[in-house]
Amino acid sequence: MTGPAASPSAAKFDTARAGEYAVQSRIALAGYDACHELAACLLAADLGPGRRAHVLAVGAGGTAQEILCAARLEPLWHFTAVDPSAPMLELAMAAVGEAGFEARTTPVLGEVDTLPNEAIYDAATLIGVLHHLPGDELKRAILKAIAPRLKPGAPLILAGNRHAYVSKPLFLAAWGERWRMHGAGPAEIEAKLGRIREGADPPASDEAVATLLAEAGFGVPQLFFSSLFWGGWITHLLG
Repeated sequence: MTGPAASPSAAKFDTARAGEYAVQSRIALAGYDACHELAACLLAADLGPGRRAHVLAVGAGGTAQEILCAARLEPLWHFTAVDPSAPMLELAMAAVGEAGFEARTTPVLGEVDTLPNEAIYDAATLIGVLHHLPGDELKRAILKAIAPRLKPGAPLILAGNRHAYVSKPLFLAAWGERWRMHGAGPAEIEAKLGRIREGADPPASDEAVATLLAEAGFGVPQLFFSSLFWGGWITHLLG
């Protein structure tokens, strides 16, 4: 395990995989930067531009793109970056430091349960995490861990893959073509698609995402971004 109370899914993000994450993620997700930029814009529009806010960024390890986009847009926001993978969190903090936002970002190595169980956050993000958690129980658990740490009515940005990959063979083939577009050969493409098919467990549908959120105390999600299997939603904590 790479961090305290780390889930088994964190183990896959070792030093080698963490090092290639920034490049690989932008190929695997067409519109990677646009999704994160829109997420920041939605949070700013929801919270009100120019106000102070404390944002919980769950699974922010790697590129820390959700923090970088939001921090550039809103200079009064502070961020808590939580990730169970030490290599991924180190990469994230390096990117945050290079951008000059280190003083506004608190890193936490571990799961959400590592944090005090207090409603102190004005907003949260959970981007690229849910489909790495096997089974609905773990998916519900992370959403239920986030909920009590948010202020009532706080927005949550949720983004990640949905649909069983084999259920949409054309999308899966298009994923392979995107890798080919970026120079990958047949063997490399098949290896990448094999890891994708075997190494993740996305929610079955948009409706399944909405159900998971409802079970954790969140309202009806609004889809703001879609790219092949990937979806991005904004929702709010009820109460």
